[in-house]
Order: sequence, then C-alpha cells, then structure tokens
Amino acid sequence: MKIGTTELLLILAVVIIIFGPTQIPKLTKMFGKGVKNFKEGLEGEAEEDGKKGQQAGAESDVND
Repeated sequence: MKIGTTELLLILAVVIIIFGPTQIPKLTKMFGKGVKNFKEGLEGEAEEDGKKGQQAGAESDVND
C-alpha cells in the first residue's frame, strides 16, 4: 500500500484545517523535541547496557 501525492496533500489540508497555519510550526517543534529526547534515551540505554556488560566482565575476571 503506497501513499501518493494526492493522499499526502489531502492529509496536509486536513491538518491545516484542524490546527490552523499558526499552530503547525509549534506542533513540528514539539514533535522534533520528542524525537530528539527519544534518540537520547536510546543512546543512554545503550551506554548503561555497555557499562553493565563491562562491570559483569570485570567481576567474572575477579572471580576466576
């Protein structure tokens, strides 16, 4: 199922009618901040997992 140009224009028109042209920049800014926070959260998770893996590896070396 592909979304064509006509469908995208229809969706854009509905969004403009619902939110108005003055609110769209605010909505896109909030959406961008949300995506940025989500990515930072994922990077933070990866760093914590890496630290836990290093600590577990160090503990196993001590126990050997």
